[in-house]
Amino acid sequence: MTVELITFGCRLNTYESEVMRGHAAALTDTVIVNTCAVTAEAERQARQTIRRLARERPDAKIVVTGCAAQIDPAAWSSLPNVTRVLGNDDKLKPESWAPGAGSAVSDIMAARETSAHLVTEFAGRARAFVQVQQGCDHRCTFCIIPFGRGPNRSVPIGAVVDQVRALVASGYREVVLTGVDIASYGPDLPGAPSLGQMARRLLALVPDLPRLRLSSLDPAAIDADLWQLIEREPRLMPHLHLSMQAGSDLILKRMKRRHLRTQGLEVIARARALRPGIAIGADLIAGFPTETDALFDQTLAFVTEAAIPFVHVFPYSERPGTPAARMPAVPVPLRKERAARLREAGRSAARAFLNAQIGQTVALLTESADTGHSEHFAPVRLAERTEPGRLLRAHVTGATDDALLAEAA
Repeated sequence: MTVELITFGCRLNTYESEVMRGHAAALTDTVIVNTCAVTAEAERQARQTIRRLARERPDAKIVVTGCAAQIDPAAWSSLPNVTRVLGNDDKLKPESWAPGAGSAVSDIMAARETSAHLVTEFAGRARAFVQVQQGCDHRCTFCIIPFGRGPNRSVPIGAVVDQVRALVASGYREVVLTGVDIASYGPDLPGAPSLGQMARRLLALVPDLPRLRLSSLDPAAIDADLWQLIEREPRLMPHLHLSMQAGSDLILKRMKRRHLRTQGLEVIARARALRPGIAIGADLIAGFPTETDALFDQTLAFVTEAAIPFVHVFPYSERPGTPAARMPAVPVPLRKERAARLREAGRSAARAFLNAQIGQTVALLTESADTGHSEHFAPVRLAERTEPGRLLRAHVTGATDDALLAEAA
């Protein structure tokens, strides 16, 4: 066996795992566990995986990296069979993966940097992810990620273009721009380009890229150029996912978010006016400290009022060292109950959104022999089989609670 990668967490971690796969190709009998620190559950799953690997493959070398390892390296180095713990910067350096490289905890707090790494393949995936930004300058009271990723740093536009060109040359038909806070792209670069300006130049310089998609966006930071692309650029997919987190002004203030409920509703309304039919998604936290029944009802009503079909719900998870962890807590069972109610509200909106697609023709990227996602990121099940990675038109014949049913047009 050579190198196996196990990835937890976000799309940025997915991209970075492919960087590591290339750098570590010469190693043998090694498992790299790329951790996430967003929730306690993500950390628990990673620890459980490492302990299972130690039992099942006692001769394998286990290298732990990612945000959880960055924040608390000693805790991860003490797990069975862990031979190295690498920080988020070191994991992307080729020299960190040279045969015979160090066997202890790396210098986790070494100077943080953002550099370009050409990736040409995402194992088992039909779409590719491209890092455009790293770190975060904001300090939301619930979030530990700035401690794991450092301050905001942007990848130069030329490096982004080179990466996308390489992926298109490898046959990828859709690219997702990802990072920790991509709406904050650019202020550290010459000329301070915005995310929208970067995306516009990228599409102009890589005309062979059929589909560009954005990962989660802060609703307080969508720039004018990005709004123009949403309205006018067919290669930018009609799918806007917002890092909303709550629909209650008081909870948003206690989270130290930069937007309020009304601004979230205005962003959604503007997107739908500029791009009729656009799909809306939102990240939401259920059971944030001090959240009463009345405050939760405001978030639940937000999902219903805004008719958000794609909600990504997290029960609140205490992150040691964050201000929210010191606030009066909502009981864990109540957090889970509220999360379930938010998900059900999202499913109701999703059913309406999917049913509205029946009879229409969608643009589909296939991800298996008979499944894929439409331009709206709606799951699609095809009546016939085809090969993964194709772009095709499909006629929607029906819908289930969570997917479109379609036939190739």
